[in-house]
Amino acid sequence: MKGIADEPQYSVGLLEGGAALCDVIDNHIYEQSLTEKNAFFVADLGVIMRQHVRWRTHMAQIRPYYAVRCNSSPAVIEVLAALGAGFICTNKSELELVQSHGIPSEDIVYSGVCKQVSQIKYAAKNGIDLLVCDNEAELRKISRCHPNAKLLLQVSTEASSQGDEMSMAFGCSLKDCRRLLEKAKELGVQVVGVRSHISSSCEDDQVYVHAISDARCVFDMGEEIGFNMNVLDIGGGFSGSETQLEMINTAVMSMVDLYFPPSTGVSIIAEPGSFFVSSAFTLAVNIISKEVVARDRQDQAHDDPSPNDEPEFQYYMNEGVYGSFASKLCETLIPAPSVHKNPPLDAPVFSSSLWGPSADDLDQVVEHCLLPELNIGDWLTFSQAGAYTMGQPLRTTPDSPAPPVYYVISSRDWYEMQDTGVTHEATLKNFSLVPCFHNSCHTEAALSVPA
Repeated sequence: MKGIADEPQYSVGLLEGGAALCDVIDNHIYEQSLTEKNAFFVADLGVIMRQHVRWRTHMAQIRPYYAVRCNSSPAVIEVLAALGAGFICTNKSELELVQSHGIPSEDIVYSGVCKQVSQIKYAAKNGIDLLVCDNEAELRKISRCHPNAKLLLQVSTEASSQGDEMSMAFGCSLKDCRRLLEKAKELGVQVVGVRSHISSSCEDDQVYVHAISDARCVFDMGEEIGFNMNVLDIGGGFSGSETQLEMINTAVMSMVDLYFPPSTGVSIIAEPGSFFVSSAFTLAVNIISKEVVARDRQDQAHDDPSPNDEPEFQYYMNEGVYGSFASKLCETLIPAPSVHKNPPLDAPVFSSSLWGPSADDLDQVVEHCLLPELNIGDWLTFSQAGAYTMGQPLRTTPDSPAPPVYYVISSRDWYEMQDTGVTHEATLKNFSLVPCFHNSCHTEAALSVPA
């Protein structure tokens, strides 16, 4: 195909002729059923493009800086870079990944709150000047290792609910900002703006209202001390839902117009992560074992239930919290999956729990859901699987690699992406498009290198 890079790093299945995402999933489940039955992801890159369009529609004045730690898949980085996003990186490996895609250093924020000296020096050497800081110890490290740094002072925000107190653990309090600004001035470190810490999937628009109001106070302090304050980072918390985005837009833009109108020359950015990738990825897993337990005797999981007990099924999958469901260890709720095979509409459902393969008490992925009775070898699919699933920090054995990712995009989404100015020649240099036709979605049609 004309215009494709000579040595693409990954292929993308182009869905044409009526082919759909479910056809690709079916194809790979069929292939895996004949071989090792490994788990895998299918990623629809068109979803990322459409989410970008939604962001641009609702938040036109705020530039998105993608939080790389949410999903560091190279294809995601490349698509978002092509669409004009900036990037938030928390460590050296993320900085290197983003830079390998040719992202200008001025479009990168190094946000790790507790940074290694060697990584601060790496940022300095590579011209990555925008760093986040929220305490004096970090400020002193930066002054020694990166004298040209431009700091975003991270300010804590009010907890949005009683269950969100942990948000207070990040960032300096408003009353401590002046002391930190004065210390930065004394050390000769430049402070250029404010970053608000907002917890994930924030549903309270007043948190953003207070954050922007507090930022205005910090801007005034900084300008009084002599800093040129010109960057406002309103943080993350974007789940991806239309209603949440509209809610935040209504609250944020009125405050921005009040405190940071265009005449101030302040650049306003935000840190969407899950917003872009969560709904773009589907994870398919295989049932590798099952147990039947009496619901009133779950502590005797290995005993056979009596005939009069209503059974509960415990299913064990080939992915768990020490792999693609690691976010469960942070008490993230994993939604119930769909059964790949189509059970009869009148098939009975049973109380079920889903576990990873480790046989560890912590390796419970879904505590309770209703499913028809499954057999070993059956497949489950988890939608909304793109956020915090791609890393493998807890994989300790070589025989449990991260699931491969198979990338696809519909021809309609591809043409719409080109309408935005995204092309192979200019931006997506690592992509190789391979047609994927309905009813003939062969192995080579959606092949990818594991991300």
